[in-house]
Amino acid sequence: MAASLGLHCHHFHVAAAAANPLRKAAKQLLSSLILKSSKPHHHHYNNIHCCCYDSVGAKEIRSPDLVALEYADLNLSDKISGEWGHVRIRQHVNPLSSSFTVPAQVPDWKEVFRDPTLPLMVDIGSDLTFSFSRAMRSFPVLYKGMWQVKFPGSGRFLIWLAKRNPDSGNYLGLEIRQKLVMRAEFWVKELALTNIHFLFANAAISFRQLVLTYPGPLMLVSILCPDPHFKKRHHKRRVVQKTLVDNIISHLVPGGKVFFQSDVLDVAQHMRNQFDAESDALQHIDELDPSVPCDNDGWLLDNPTGIRSEREIHAEFEGAKIYRRLYQKRT
Repeated sequence: MAASLGLHCHHFHVAAAAANPLRKAAKQLLSSLILKSSKPHHHHYNNIHCCCYDSVGAKEIRSPDLVALEYADLNLSDKISGEWGHVRIRQHVNPLSSSFTVPAQVPDWKEVFRDPTLPLMVDIGSDLTFSFSRAMRSFPVLYKGMWQVKFPGSGRFLIWLAKRNPDSGNYLGLEIRQKLVMRAEFWVKELALTNIHFLFANAAISFRQLVLTYPGPLMLVSILCPDPHFKKRHHKRRVVQKTLVDNIISHLVPGGKVFFQSDVLDVAQHMRNQFDAESDALQHIDELDPSVPCDNDGWLLDNPTGIRSEREIHAEFEGAKIYRRLYQKRT
């Protein structure tokens, strides 16, 4: 799928087909066993569709087990309980607060990347989930034994890509939660990776200056399961706003791509509206390749990166649908 979507673009090639077939088969079998041993429950509230599973025969299996299996190649389990351990974070932060309006300091690219001229992928956010407990308070009808655990992302998604592609691209993770940045950077040092860097930064404030100073081309921007900020008065806090979209388009090289996904339809539709409005500059991937599988509403059926994000794994475990779009800048 990664190859058919062209995400490699001669760069950022994700060798999904070359991954260990036994590990892939094991993951598929484990997921299949979980789904077969669980009962789905569907709920609707304020146009939000939710589906959760009550475990019947596999109580010992949790979505973190699937995350560990997906990212087993990184061998980070022993490091999680090390210097940083379990990092407690706020599930939502207000990016408009004064503490997040200071631009991030532009790093010396020669110090953070072995070759700062390689094509760059920027991941906005660290694939964090929203707080299920807060969602229960906002949508109390949803609570009935569901959404009882909070699972933060950690940067594994970007680290996995960087490790798989050490010589073809650089990877920059922008995250607004500083503790996650510190732990991710600890893992990068442990793995001795020289093509990835995490920055404590508000993308809405710092994205333009960071990519403007980067010596190489910006080839790919990903936005995976961003904070939903459900309340209408908080929609202005969502990361994808016109200014950020304009900056992404301005600095992407022709043929560069934007990939986003969310398990919350309202959030995904909000992002889609922003990027669909730029049809003069962007094309959705199925316009370029009609063979790319999408559903009737134009959402990609598969993740084109070759690896599922942490939130994606948790959401699919709960029975949620992932809404994805992939755009390419016109040449």
